[in-house]
Amino acid sequence: MKKRMSTLMSLAVVAAMVAPMAACGSSTASSASSAASSAASASTAAASSSAAEETSSSSSAAEEVAASSTSTAASTSDAGADEGKVLNIECWNTEFQSRITDHYPDYQKVDDTTGKIGDVTVNWIITPSDDNAYQNNLDSVLPENESASADDKVDIFLMEADYALKYVNSDVTMSMKDLGIDPDKDFADQYQYTKDIVTDSDGNMKGASWQACSAGLIYNRAIAKEVLGTDDPDEVQKAVSDWDTFNETAKKVKDAGYKMTATVNDTYRVYSNNVSAPWVDGTTVKLDDNIKKWVDDSKAMVDAGETGTDELWSDAWSAGFAAPGNVFCYFGPAWLINFSMGAAPDQDDDGSVAHEGGWGMCVGPQSFYWGGTWIAAATGTDNPTLVKDIILTMTTDEGVLKDIAMKDSDCVNNKKVLDELANSDDGNNAILGGQNPYKQLAAGAEKVDMSNISAYDQGLNESFQTAMGDYFTGNSDYDTAYQAFVTSAQEKYPELTFE
Repeated sequence: MKKRMSTLMSLAVVAAMVAPMAACGSSTASSASSAASSAASASTAAASSSAAEETSSSSSAAEEVAASSTSTAASTSDAGADEGKVLNIECWNTEFQSRITDHYPDYQKVDDTTGKIGDVTVNWIITPSDDNAYQNNLDSVLPENESASADDKVDIFLMEADYALKYVNSDVTMSMKDLGIDPDKDFADQYQYTKDIVTDSDGNMKGASWQACSAGLIYNRAIAKEVLGTDDPDEVQKAVSDWDTFNETAKKVKDAGYKMTATVNDTYRVYSNNVSAPWVDGTTVKLDDNIKKWVDDSKAMVDAGETGTDELWSDAWSAGFAAPGNVFCYFGPAWLINFSMGAAPDQDDDGSVAHEGGWGMCVGPQSFYWGGTWIAAATGTDNPTLVKDIILTMTTDEGVLKDIAMKDSDCVNNKKVLDELANSDDGNNAILGGQNPYKQLAAGAEKVDMSNISAYDQGLNESFQTAMGDYFTGNSDYDTAYQAFVTSAQEKYPELTFE
């Protein structure tokens, strides 16, 4: 029988999404602990809202899922005689497990770590990302996967964008073509950036995602009305259309007695998603002008009292979620709105701005994304047919994706489905005061440019933000803070040099 690691489940659904959509984005332990209560209430809101709309808005999706179930059962049954009887899935939390449980045809839950697809046993091997434990686990098992015994082989593992290239540009991942998937045809309706993230240096696509985590500026409608005279998304966008305009608006917000953002760390991902070159050129680390602009803009805002320096997911950061709110805006994708910012208006009052339908959304100074989970096939899998079907079903089946969008509030990676939601009341979000964000999110996903990602992004971004914290708070000058970054980065990546 297959060996199974002991599982350490995440404390909250938010950790599952953020360790995104992240997940869907950062996989930090702090994201789990500080947002647990809001995540629980938001999850309840999402589930209750979906149940209320199920009859009218999900019937067609259910029919498509049912049809898919027949074909899935047949295909897995046909493959069963020649392939493995155990499917091992490596992940860092339970997000993908819940999506499979709720949406993959023919999946049957056995217990919290085990399921069945036909006569194949599915093992969920969950290693939290804390202290890089998840990647360390992958690094220990994937290189030997081809020679592992049948029941111990890893079949599927999940990746985040910040480190995807580490595995994509290695032999431990199978290309989609080797699985019998034609990316040009089968993934035609997926957003390009989600494909670029998992494309190796030879042009081979080595993973796929059901999520498109494009993001935007989420603003407090009441503060917008007070300071700008309107809470209309198009009009608010004019006040934050680029960084210079954003900084001018920050002065007005401060004069009115509010913070523009909760922390300098709110904006970092927006700047870093819009760099002109990768962090590393060959083996040399180069500081991009847009990252330096983040430093300069952030220092000015801190000194002016327009923002703070707290960590994301800290209590101080999320304090602006509580009504009436003292923070003008946050930056994030759909999952942040739906799973982190408070209960929906039709749920028990948790005292949040979200419960009042008090948030709005616009593009902000630059398009960006935050989070997402990619499904990869491990080299050496003895279940390629089933792995192929899981990838295609979960990332290309329009019925399944519509169902995920409606029940789980994911912004899904399918242009047709998002277009349908953008032009339907099904896409209206009560937390956003009834605003439908899908048109904006779809447009944002088209603009995300991942051509400058590198395998070093996660470690360098974390080290740089940490080092600059002392500069922002006045505990060091910039040169000292930068040297702290160099020291930290060289400890992680001794092969790198610095300009």
